Amino acid sequence: MEKTQELFINGEWVKPSSEEYLNKYNPSTGELYGKFAAASKEDVDRAVDAAYDAQKKWEKLTSVERSKYIYKLIDLIRQDRESLENLLMDEVGKPRKEAAQEVDGVLDQLQYYAEFARKITGDVIEGTKPDRVIFQYKIPYGVVLAITPWNFPAAMVARKIGPALITGNTVIVKPSSDTPFVAGYIVEKVRQAGFPPGTVNLITGKGSVIGDYMTSHKKISVITLTGESKTGVQVMKSSSSIMAKLILELGGKAPFIVWKDADLELAAKVLMWAKYWNAGQSCIAAERLYVHEDVYDKFLNLFIEKTKTLKIGEPRTSDMGPLINNQQLKKVSGFVDEAINQGAKVIYGGGKPQLPDMYSKGFFYMPTILTDVKQNMEIFREEVFGPVIGAMKVGDDFDEVIELANDSDYGLASYLFTKDVSLVMKAAREIKFGELYVNMPGPEASQGYHTGFRMSGQAGENSKYGIEEYVKVKNVYIDYSKDPTAGEVIPPYTD
Repeated sequence: MEKTQELFINGEWVKPSSEEYLNKYNPSTGELYGKFAAASKEDVDRAVDAAYDAQKKWEKLTSVERSKYIYKLIDLIRQDRESLENLLMDEVGKPRKEAAQEVDGVLDQLQYYAEFARKITGDVIEGTKPDRVIFQYKIPYGVVLAITPWNFPAAMVARKIGPALITGNTVIVKPSSDTPFVAGYIVEKVRQAGFPPGTVNLITGKGSVIGDYMTSHKKISVITLTGESKTGVQVMKSSSSIMAKLILELGGKAPFIVWKDADLELAAKVLMWAKYWNAGQSCIAAERLYVHEDVYDKFLNLFIEKTKTLKIGEPRTSDMGPLINNQQLKKVSGFVDEAINQGAKVIYGGGKPQLPDMYSKGFFYMPTILTDVKQNMEIFREEVFGPVIGAMKVGDDFDEVIELANDSDYGLASYLFTKDVSLVMKAAREIKFGELYVNMPGPEASQGYHTGFRMSGQAGENSKYGIEEYVKVKNVYIDYSKDPTAGEVIPPYTD
């Protein structure tokens, strides 16, 4: 049975003023999954006004009072987590295990931020005289526009609304049109938890219609986006007129370095996760494989054997599901075709897998491994966002390997496998990425600051530093002496 979802504005589900609805397709079968509201600029205004008005009351609550709403939200999701898991399997195509892990991530994120009640503190600084003091308060920005992606649609909503709400901001969630129902599920739980009307709102629809309008709206104070780098650039341009605070988590092109002394079994096991998790549709996915020449053949053979064990197909019974839509399928396939044209060789995979008729129209792509890849090839330069990885053989010069790793427009995640502590410390200092995973898989922890360099974005999320992104410092200067002007030259007032 097809689903239909409206907009959520000021505590109510409401029809779009345009009366237009968009189609969402099941990525595993290619069949229509449901319809969701296409908001107009008028709907955006209604949502922004609701959030703007609600924020004045929301910030007057103590952080402890605000946390009680978040804890209630956590309880409601936990009690009904199976529904969210099923939604992630159907709407995104996630395997059952990964869907369960994402729900765990939702609960962990919300729990982490709720625990920041009473921990958002300012400073008291001495003034320029003994009887002067400066109070530095941490105050909310106001209305937060949260633009969330389709690859981790539940976790990213939680990651953005959690810190925004606990610090006294209100939120408008604008999810990807590929995953409107997951966002709708969480927003419905917000309603059930009794959050004040307008505290969290949901706007869905075409970015071409409402995108720039939302990101240049004068009542928006913070824009947090997880998405493509080109989208981040567009948001920076459109939001420049309102001077909004930007939190941008964008694309990645993670290097995965396997040194000659690495535990190859461990490295291959981690690469299985780092490459095939969510069918490679992750900003921290391994995208460039650099393997020392002494272990190159042995490691690739080991990785191929592990890759062969992957079961691809229906999310509830498989290890790897489909790509999100047909456009993404064509994009990934195009990357492989171009790599072959440039001289790379496919040593495993390539193309669509053979699946039962029910899934023959799904957006599946085989796990694919390429060799003879060069640093200047497109597949080593641009984010593939699929279950495809190219391998390059490297020599003994570790400095050169670091240069190769850093030779990217992106700078989000990176991976290193070695037992040499001196190389680990060198990489920690010199690899120019926001995250380095040494002899272990990701993903990022709630208490770790998730941030990228270069075209991978600015600011960041998670940890105490992620909380700081949602508050600004207000300075209050106080003189409590009997004569604050004593000994000072005060400029005379002029007409």
